[in-house]
Amino acid sequence: MYSSVNLIILVVCTFLTGLTAGLCFTWANAITPGIGNLNDLEYLKAFQQMNRVIINPTFLLVFMGPSVLHVYNAFFLKSGSNSIFWIVSVAAVLYIIGLTLVTIFGNVPLNEMLDKTHLESISKEDLTILRLKFENKWNSFHFIRTLSSCISFALLLFSIILYSKNLN
Repeated sequence: MYSSVNLIILVVCTFLTGLTAGLCFTWANAITPGIGNLNDLEYLKAFQQMNRVIINPTFLLVFMGPSVLHVYNAFFLKSGSNSIFWIVSVAAVLYIIGLTLVTIFGNVPLNEMLDKTHLESISKEDLTILRLKFENKWNSFHFIRTLSSCISFALLLFSIILYSKNLN
């Protein structure tokens, strides 16, 4: 069944997913390579500060909101076109597993480890060890988030096209 309420929720989900995909893409292509050129102390301090600032109500809405809306889409679009249902379901799985769960179980523990460290009080060798424990793992998890959110966004865009064709 096709309704304007479902279409609005699909569009809002797509918009928020797109914002998150854009954030991940920008972070992967500009921010982490840029701060990657810093020395260990500067890199770790910059990452600490960005992690502290990014957790705010707007970010949480944009980042976590799609998880709820993806579930809504999959549930309420199951009685419509089979292809739309499967497209939004795959988009949901990619977003929820590839972005939300990878963030919670991959990136957040690394961020918390970094946040608990008093960087100015440890030796240069310990800074290097900390960065080695953090940087490659964090970037690997982030690659998964970037890829998952971008594919999810593309699938949602495609589902809107299919959905709008079924409205007529």
